[in-house]
Amino acid sequence: MRELVAELDRRVTTDPGQVVAVDGTGPHTLGAVLAAAGELADTLAGATGPGPTVLVQAENTWRTVVCALAVGRVEGTLALLSGHATPQEFAAAREDLDPDVVIAAPATARAWGADAVGSARASVLEGWSLSGRAATRPGRWGGGVVIGLTSGSTGRAKGVVQTEAALRYAGRTTIEAVGLRAGDPVAALVPLSSAAAVCFGLYLPLMLGGPILLAEKWSPPDAVALMAEHSARWTMCVPTMALQMGMKAPEAGMLSAMSAMTVGGGPMDRGALARAEQRLGTRFLRVFGMSECLGHTTSLPSDPEDVRLGTDGVPFPGTHLRVVDGAGAEVPAGTVGRAQVRGPSLFAGYARAGAVTAPDLTADGYLTTGDLMSFDADGRVSVRGREKDIIIRGGRNIDIHEVESAVARHPSVDQVCVVPVPDAVLGERVAVLLVTTQPDLGLDALQTHLGGEGLAKGKWPEHVFVVDALPQNRVGKLSRPDATRLAESLAAGTD
Repeated sequence: MRELVAELDRRVTTDPGQVVAVDGTGPHTLGAVLAAAGELADTLAGATGPGPTVLVQAENTWRTVVCALAVGRVEGTLALLSGHATPQEFAAAREDLDPDVVIAAPATARAWGADAVGSARASVLEGWSLSGRAATRPGRWGGGVVIGLTSGSTGRAKGVVQTEAALRYAGRTTIEAVGLRAGDPVAALVPLSSAAAVCFGLYLPLMLGGPILLAEKWSPPDAVALMAEHSARWTMCVPTMALQMGMKAPEAGMLSAMSAMTVGGGPMDRGALARAEQRLGTRFLRVFGMSECLGHTTSLPSDPEDVRLGTDGVPFPGTHLRVVDGAGAEVPAGTVGRAQVRGPSLFAGYARAGAVTAPDLTADGYLTTGDLMSFDADGRVSVRGREKDIIIRGGRNIDIHEVESAVARHPSVDQVCVVPVPDAVLGERVAVLLVTTQPDLGLDALQTHLGGEGLAKGKWPEHVFVVDALPQNRVGKLSRPDATRLAESLAAGTD
């Protein structure tokens, strides 16, 4: 974070009263935030060695902003872990990161067993605790300045190591694509515990020079109200959040001051997005990205609706994205294949055993993302789901994304998740969880709709469950493991 800290040091000399963050405690000025960051940096320098790896309890408040700048000031590496992480998750993160310092609320630090990190102790950040050791190992992250954990939705969470150059590239290209201007307010809705959330919810707005609107707890109506009150110009969130805000907005048109809202990180349906953006009064931009290669495609606010909501945009300048077959050969436009990417925001590697492990790349430097994708004739990307998102019914592979897309086109469906439920004869059957404005939407009506959509009968859901909300993980993404467990429970109750 050294470059960002240097920029803010220059800016504070002319405008120390600039508001750089707004959270539940109120506005925080640039002068106050840098003063707090300097104080924490001095404490770090006295407690530990050079270039420390600092594991911070991530929360969407001024504390995370101060920690990021303080760690940048001592040329360390900022690692982030949700305050809701269990002791077992902390232990796994500690094994991967081997942090030199842990900063957390006292109750969280005790639950995690953070004192075991080292003998240095200090009270910081108005009542939080610091535990550290003097024997640091600087330079072990390959130039990485941020380590964020993946959501862990398909297994153990992985520490993604990103460089400041990657953060700056992703931030700058997003600012240019959206048309943001210096001083524009940006909302941080996604928890600041992933590399992507830190990039777009912390680094980008500080680089832009506008206030960060920090949503501490996820509440769709409160998030809309926060952005409306402070005239937010942009935010990035996952589809679940965008659709919930569309459904729960206190009034229509509250986000008409926004340039756009970027949406990525999960399955998206054009019809559901169109209804949500109409309610909110803004424009959605579908994107494709991942913590390992930050935000590498986008659509533009000036694009027509069918492009903004029906595709995942085009690659950022300098980012190269391709679609290949099983042998690694590029496929023609319109053909679905495996996505591979390389570019300036490609990560340094994963955190394992206290050091960076280089990513597994192709011979020419591409990362295989695990997504299925196609390009159209104009070079626009359409993500077709994950390679492993299938249900095997009686030996037949059923593409979950294909079924979800067909179900989502029902005019009364706001959100949908298709999952397998076990079956003694067929192995798995198709179940669907629905958030809908039509509570009595049942299996017969849905199957009639799918027949009209041309979905093969062998792919139709055999269970339909209307729910109030789809299960989410800590960053607001759909949690397929939890959705699967919920569907299995509901299916067992109908047997």
